[in-house]
Amino acid sequence: MTNKLYYNGKWQDPLHQDTIAVENPATREIIAHVPAASEEEVNLAIEHAARALPDWRATPVEKRIELMEKFVTILESRQEKLAEIITSELGTPVRLALNMHVRGYLQNIRNDMKIAKTYPWVDEYDGYKVYKESVGVVACLTPWNYPMGQVILKIVPALLAGNVVLLKPSQKTPLVAYEITKAIDEAGFPAGVFSLLPGRGAEVGNVLATHPLVNLVTFTGSTKGGTEVAKLAQDDVKRVVLELGGKSPSVILEGADLELALKRTLDKVFLNTGQTCSAFSRLLVPKSMKEEIEKLACEKIKNYSVGDPLDKDVRIGPLNGTAQKEKVLKYMNIAKEEGARLLCGGEYEELEGYYFPPTIFTDVDNLSRLAQEEIFGPILCITEYDGIDEAIRLANETVYGLSGAVFGPEKEAFHVASNIRAGVLVVNDGKQTTAGPFGGMKHSGYGREGGIYGFEPFVELKVIYGE
Repeated sequence: MTNKLYYNGKWQDPLHQDTIAVENPATREIIAHVPAASEEEVNLAIEHAARALPDWRATPVEKRIELMEKFVTILESRQEKLAEIITSELGTPVRLALNMHVRGYLQNIRNDMKIAKTYPWVDEYDGYKVYKESVGVVACLTPWNYPMGQVILKIVPALLAGNVVLLKPSQKTPLVAYEITKAIDEAGFPAGVFSLLPGRGAEVGNVLATHPLVNLVTFTGSTKGGTEVAKLAQDDVKRVVLELGGKSPSVILEGADLELALKRTLDKVFLNTGQTCSAFSRLLVPKSMKEEIEKLACEKIKNYSVGDPLDKDVRIGPLNGTAQKEKVLKYMNIAKEEGARLLCGGEYEELEGYYFPPTIFTDVDNLSRLAQEEIFGPILCITEYDGIDEAIRLANETVYGLSGAVFGPEKEAFHVASNIRAGVLVVNDGKQTTAGPFGGMKHSGYGREGGIYGFEPFVELKVIYGE
């Protein structure tokens, strides 16, 4: 089915011959071609979605949950296949693909179904009621780095809340979106309620962001891309949700458990080959502990093996394409020009795929490009500070505000965390859960995904006065 589009409840033959090649970043082989939806096809899908909206909005939430149960059951029966597809198009190690990209986000669906059952769709007050209704036609623009998870975080609460959905997956990693669409189709969702529109940003995303029948655009990707989408959507006063970039700090305080702090920091910055918006890519350390932390970090980096993502012992796969690898190499040169010191890593062999090893720089100026710009690769930069006030200042000295971590004595750690301007903070061994809200401040976007807060962008409030 990867040679078709999906709208109006059917797999549709493309009206044009334009296609997009999908590359396996581990082998550089072309593994599929998917159609590039045209403006004409996007308009058709939007019109069908708008016609389906009234009936879907009026469908009892119990029925929507019933269809979602069928959908998630189908996906659960295909976990291994989903993981294999994600590994082939993204390059993430297969064990990570199965445990995080697939199983982790299947749990999100189950959680959202529980929320929908008890969600306060109507709040009753003295003399009036507040109704929470679906926003309407929702366009979901998803990134390549979490090709299943970001789709799930958007389409599931949107559908459960009674919206109709048009999905444009990243042109780099569209294949798992096809499997998700197959499950939607097999589950029996009504025609027009869900559409799959692979394609290029200018030919699909821009049409979705400007079409008068689209009521909400939810976008995950770069800050530059999100800004462009928001500008397009604002002329029609659309609701917009943006989950954008990050340059998140991990702050180690005096008295911290260094084993815990470094494990959690390195796990996060090297996760998904560093291609995660919430990566802890800046490590802020006390001046008095800097040498000790540097030594321990270089010992621990040896645990992050790089290689074939089909090898279950590998922790870091390839970067997702030549552009991403060239970007990482560019920042290696920038780091040297700016006077940062290469602490460990950085050396690699020209292998078949787009591989790059985990790398740590130290003596990094907090205002340097290395510390300020999102790289999206397995690079950590270490900056020293002198005193808690300076640690907080350095943590906040960025245009981003997505996530962060603080390690140290509990009282001081919570004080620092409460003063960092970011949407998601972890203190010591705190466990991040899918039930909590995920999203950022400042240039990291606005709106939240996950848990009950993930429903809020997809509902409108209507108050009716009267007994």
